[in-house]
Amino acid sequence: MTSKDYVHQITVYLARQFHLGEAQISEMLPSFISTLTGHMANLEAALKSNNLEALGKAGHTIKGAFLNLGLTDCAEIALQIERGGKEGDRSTDFAGLTANLREIIDIISQDS
Repeated sequence: MTSKDYVHQITVYLARQFHLGEAQISEMLPSFISTLTGHMANLEAALKSNNLEALGKAGHTIKGAFLNLGLTDCAEIALQIERGGKEGDRSTDFAGLTANLREIIDIISQDS
């Protein structure tokens, strides 16, 4: 998907779920993306430290942020990180899942 596709998906979700107008969403979107970027940095720091508990917590946090924006596919990826971290499952591909989320966030951020 492109940045415009993601932004459209977010806009439609926020309009339906929270009854926000397009102008309100446009005004709030940079803040939402900034929040996602911060959560992503925390997830990457947890990955770098190889701390499964921290990965689980960071996965949980970013999952919630994605769900708040209606990005359920992204939330599913974050859920895999959350579960793997909380279960101490070293077979989970944390690096691959995190890279996938980074790629998506970079795409979303392109026009912001």
